[in-house]
Amino acid sequence: MSLHRRIVITGSRGIAAEVIQACSERGYSIFILGGEADDSRNLAESITECAGFSAIDLRNESDVESAFALAKNKLGGITDVISIAGGSGRKFGDGPLESMSLSAWDKTLELNLTTAFLTLREGLKALSESGGSITLTSSVLGSNPSPLRFGTQAYAVSKSAINGLVQLAAASYVDKKIRINAIAPALVATPMSNRAMESTEIADYITKKQPLVGRALVPGELVSSYLYLLENSAVTGQIITVDAGWSVVTDGLFQ
Repeated sequence: MSLHRRIVITGSRGIAAEVIQACSERGYSIFILGGEADDSRNLAESITECAGFSAIDLRNESDVESAFALAKNKLGGITDVISIAGGSGRKFGDGPLESMSLSAWDKTLELNLTTAFLTLREGLKALSESGGSITLTSSVLGSNPSPLRFGTQAYAVSKSAINGLVQLAAASYVDKKIRINAIAPALVATPMSNRAMESTEIADYITKKQPLVGRALVPGELVSSYLYLLENSAVTGQIITVDAGWSVVTDGLFQ
């Protein structure tokens, strides 16, 4: 008999919405965490396997703790956690390191790295006795930056740190049968990337930098990778890069 998964998924748009839909179609029970309230509500009403949602600020420690307790109660236990929510720090002033304010640095890392840490920490607590999987979301920029065209450098640092967090946590909790991995996408057509994709220069760059598709990825193209990490019980400590060729296109003109 296959495991009936009870999954906490953070986020409610773009990649998160596609992963939530795919997990529901597999018959897995889902609790949606974070995201926009209206998006979460609409998503919860559109799928058949949603135990509830809590549109909290994932940067708030006590809110994350309370929401995980609620999710555990609503789901009847948690078997897996998928952390997708995050975002650009451009609105905070994220940019080149030499001109970035400390406030922009702090807020960008809080939005991406702190939220991943809090989600991971509460996931570890929830899975401490039964084991299970936790999947975080990194970015190709964490290991293959493009500073000339994607100059949000605190964002890139936050994603690089998530890669390190995955490897440390995987090694630390493998004895408890908790698997910890991440997906690292290249540019994906989501609300977060709208600004970039409105630039003809960026759009042209992406056709060359992501030659396998010749465009930005769409959220649905990432779903199978999240499902692989969710369902393969022999995989831990891995960063699965889904980048349509980004990391192997090394010509300096494309940086």
